Amino acid sequence: MTQSTHSLATSTSSGLERDARQHSAGTVNDPGQIALGVIIGRSSEFFDFFVYCIASVLVFPQLLFPGESAIVGTIHSFFIFSLAFIARPIGSLVFMTVDRRYGRGTKLTVAMFLLGGSTAAMAFLPSFDSAGMFAIYLLCVLRFAQGLALGGAWDGLASLLALNAPDNRKGWYAMMPQLGAPLGFILASSLFAYLILTLSPEDFLAFGWRYAFFVAFAINVVALFARLRLVATSEFGSLLEKNELQAVRVRDTIRHNGRTVLLGALVPLVSYALFHLVTVFALSWVVLYTPANPGQFLLTQGVGAVLCALGIIASGFIADQIGRRRLLGYSAAIIAAGALLTPLLYAYNIINEGMIVLGGFAVLGLCFGQAAGTLASNFKREYRYTGSALTSDLAWLLGAGFAPLIALLLCVAYGPIGVGAYLLSGAAVTLLVLHFNKQFGQKNTD
Repeated sequence: MTQSTHSLATSTSSGLERDARQHSAGTVNDPGQIALGVIIGRSSEFFDFFVYCIASVLVFPQLLFPGESAIVGTIHSFFIFSLAFIARPIGSLVFMTVDRRYGRGTKLTVAMFLLGGSTAAMAFLPSFDSAGMFAIYLLCVLRFAQGLALGGAWDGLASLLALNAPDNRKGWYAMMPQLGAPLGFILASSLFAYLILTLSPEDFLAFGWRYAFFVAFAINVVALFARLRLVATSEFGSLLEKNELQAVRVRDTIRHNGRTVLLGALVPLVSYALFHLVTVFALSWVVLYTPANPGQFLLTQGVGAVLCALGIIASGFIADQIGRRRLLGYSAAIIAAGALLTPLLYAYNIINEGMIVLGGFAVLGLCFGQAAGTLASNFKREYRYTGSALTSDLAWLLGAGFAPLIALLLCVAYGPIGVGAYLLSGAAVTLLVLHFNKQFGQKNTD
């Protein structure tokens, strides 16, 4: 791109954003308004995310791997599931360049349409019986595109929320973006439960599951406008001018804040692992090892997501009283105890799958609610936006990207005790990082 072209691009997109900020300069956007936009945006992302998660258990093993056993087909499906997490850091790298050259609004528009478009395109996925290996390759491409889009969908609004929050309510406002996860899951699980419970298995596999992927595009359009409205606020522009939320080169960010990126990615390791164990893996366990109806179990998981949302809200109150670092440590210790006891209690029929999921969701709310709330303040000012994005990508890759696959492989080899050991290792990593990183959650004003 020539210098003149670059300048023209900057003057159009970024200029339009500056004009919008000037137009809304008289409007005061308090943290509550920012939080609403963040929650809407995150809910749309997680709806797309969970629609795919559920289909990776209920649809793709049968649609794409009909010649394999149910377990082998699910393992193959979980391999494809991981592609989005591998692509996500690449998406951040690509879209950071788009951000610097064309502006935040252009970046979000392209990323959200790519996310919604690739998700909606999955609704047209052919079966292996009709298209052979092409169907599998096509799903791999679309899943990778989802990951690229998720990397580009990082908008800095969570950072904007944290930086605008009152000092005595940092934990409260830090938990708000995390509410998007249970809300997105409630929508996705309810939709799939309705389809499963109202359609025959043949009709669901033939066409019923495809409706959920169509819905994703419409939700993304609504979320995009909610986000763009906040990007155009004067508060967002003020933080950009102060280099609080300005995209910088990834290479420079890693050179100056590499340790913070790594430690920030490891802190929520157990939260993100548990995140997928109570959602994707739990559903695969029920489908593969029990006679339970998947639709009914999705409703149980939906109730669990409500408990998770309540736990996230509670984490805001608790974190403001005892500190986010201490809350994460207590939560990791509870998860570690659960990882040790749950396989034993399940083996003796003291607890069942539903009880495990409900308890897991409740604990997940406490730790997940504060898992990403302190990232922005740990970076030097000019690296906060890019550093937070990279940390989030790496955290999801290490903690969640391969969690369903690893858990299922361990379960096949060792039973539930293998899954417990995997979760215990994640809790140990989180506790060790919190122990050695005494500065976690303290504001960096450099």
